[in-house]
Amino acid sequence: MNMPFESKNEKCTFHLADKITFGKNIVFGPNCQKISIGFGSFIGNDLYIDVPELTIGDYTTIHHGTIIHGLKTHIGHNCWVGHYCIIDSLGGDTVIGNNVGIGAHSQIWSHMKFGDVMAGCRWNSSNKLHLQDDVWLVGHTIIGPITAGAKSMLLTGGVMMKDMLPNTIYAGNPAQPMNKLGPQFIEPSMAEKQKGFKELLDAFKLESTSFDPSLFKAVDSFSAQSYDQGITQFNLAERTYMPQYSSQEHELMKFMLYDKAKFIPKAAKNAS
Repeated sequence: MNMPFESKNEKCTFHLADKITFGKNIVFGPNCQKISIGFGSFIGNDLYIDVPELTIGDYTTIHHGTIIHGLKTHIGHNCWVGHYCIIDSLGGDTVIGNNVGIGAHSQIWSHMKFGDVMAGCRWNSSNKLHLQDDVWLVGHTIIGPITAGAKSMLLTGGVMMKDMLPNTIYAGNPAQPMNKLGPQFIEPSMAEKQKGFKELLDAFKLESTSFDPSLFKAVDSFSAQSYDQGITQFNLAERTYMPQYSSQEHELMKFMLYDKAKFIPKAAKNAS
């Protein structure tokens, strides 16, 4: 099988879902052993990846010039990594949750090593790095081995070396909470979510000549019967969906991403 990239380790195993877009000059280094990339993802030009184990979820974008290196890296669903970013996991596991945005020219580090320890340098450390769901590093940001709480946000140019509280906006160097800006997220009512979802389907219908709205519906709980009928179900309360991986569904998901709506796939076996 001809791969649309170069692999420096002939023993590396690749698990590639459908509808992945690959750019040019993508290199998987000699340390790569197990690579998994999810449905509908985009892997841009001029990437260098050298991680023994890398998993990337569905509909995640890794833009041009990005470097991913270290020991073990997990990137969730619906993530966006902008141009010329560095993702480091030399400190151990680097876990990037679902719906995470990492703006262009950002660097996320799990280790700090260079100074001569024998000569007395005190700066030599490594740790796990965890960006929880819906974290947004706006761009040109730098973070150390921290845990960024769900829905936290670091504004452009911010440098953060301490944990970030959930749904809190930070800015500066060193970054501090910007309480006057309020949270990144304010939870809408269910009625607002239902109205917004209907408006999204109506807007998409105007752009797609093949769209069949009967194959997509919002539900309170997933149904195996609806799944068997080929219907893609969206649970608005949980922000999850039960994918069919059809062409129409793929077009709709791409239409909603990345700023309109994000849903995490849920396996059909979990239908109630």
